[in-house]
Amino acid sequence: MLALMLMLAAAPALETLLTEAIRFPTVAGNEQARRNQQAWLLRTAASLGLQAREAGLVTEIDLPGPPGAPVLGLVVHGDVQPVDEHWSVPPFAGVVRDGKVWGRGAADDKGPMVQALLAMHALRGEKLTHTIRLLVGSDEESNNTDINSYLAAHAPPDYSLVLDSAFPVVVGEKAWDGLQVTASDEGVDDLAAGLAPSIVPDQARVALRGPIDPAKLGKADEGTTVEVKKRGELTDVVVHGRAAHAGVNIEGGRNALVSLAHVVKPVMPDCPAADLLAFAAHVRELSLPADDGWGGWAINPATVKHADHTLTLVVNLRRPPPLTGEQSQARLFDDVKRFSQRLTPGVFYFSDTPLAFDRNGKLVRRLMADYQQATGTKEPPAISGGGTYAKRLPNAIAFGMWFPGKPYPGHDVDEQNPLADLQRGLDVLNLALRDIATGPRIVEPFKP
Repeated sequence: MLALMLMLAAAPALETLLTEAIRFPTVAGNEQARRNQQAWLLRTAASLGLQAREAGLVTEIDLPGPPGAPVLGLVVHGDVQPVDEHWSVPPFAGVVRDGKVWGRGAADDKGPMVQALLAMHALRGEKLTHTIRLLVGSDEESNNTDINSYLAAHAPPDYSLVLDSAFPVVVGEKAWDGLQVTASDEGVDDLAAGLAPSIVPDQARVALRGPIDPAKLGKADEGTTVEVKKRGELTDVVVHGRAAHAGVNIEGGRNALVSLAHVVKPVMPDCPAADLLAFAAHVRELSLPADDGWGGWAINPATVKHADHTLTLVVNLRRPPPLTGEQSQARLFDDVKRFSQRLTPGVFYFSDTPLAFDRNGKLVRRLMADYQQATGTKEPPAISGGGTYAKRLPNAIAFGMWFPGKPYPGHDVDEQNPLADLQRGLDVLNLALRDIATGPRIVEPFKP
């Protein structure tokens, strides 16, 4: 009864806490925002009756169990992807509208951060057999140095739930690959697209010399629109698409860079930039091997940057087994070289590996049962294209907080999270924590 009263008392704070957290613009490089959010976490944890402390780039927040108790970790990240000017609401204002919280991080990953705080608060007064420890990282969306630096000085939890993916439980995470392709800027005055490798680009543009007859342009891809603008002796062709998470919801995006390649193909001069654009469209059509049950590759021609007379394309790929990073790199490099001698392949990142769990593992089965009990629905375990901290912490697995059957809004323009889903996810987490943190230690949690 006490736990239920605490949970009900905490529920109205969910909206308030999430809008407060969104107001810290914790994009890569904003160290002041990171520090401000960490100070907010320390204050908020104390107000919820939890113990909190700084641990470098990570914030530790505890609900203590008995002395010597095993530690159940909850792991989230407080940093967010960059934003552009295409939002219909201020991305760091924390707007509540139409029953949803809007803002960068509402789903990825500040929503789960707040849900974790409130779930821990709701368990005060329970007879715990575990210490529950929330770890809030700060550069998951960029350099991924936070967890490694934390582990250099701190022991990891005995087992952890990473709240940064899908329900009911993620038994496979694809690897994160990054192919870089460069070319001379000869033939164009400018070419640019996208914000970051993990975001489907919602805008791409090229500046061509001389007048362009719009009637000679190619057809834009479905869901994208084209602008043609004169600028002195230049003609700007701009394509607008729709942003989406490149690993989890690539099908929900509309790739402006690929569409631009199709639009300007009939009017592009014969130049290296034309080959670069054509390759951006070509790479999505590659046939790459994938083991059964992994759902294939997700391929996102993501960004083009222009500097020092060089155009640099970055393609993000989410790789399932069986290829290794070295094999993936070799195949992609060969494809670039076959496609055009005017393009140069390079490494952005090929050091990741897929992560897989036994579906009959003890912790997997417990989490599946907890999800079914909390929601009344039975769903299959998930495979995700989005890599999480589960790859960086020992004995960690992704558990929620996004429900199956709904497009994931993380990394989107106008990122938003329904309050009903936030509360429903909190209910699932409450039940799972009560099940695990009040029961006996799970020995070899990922074995049957």
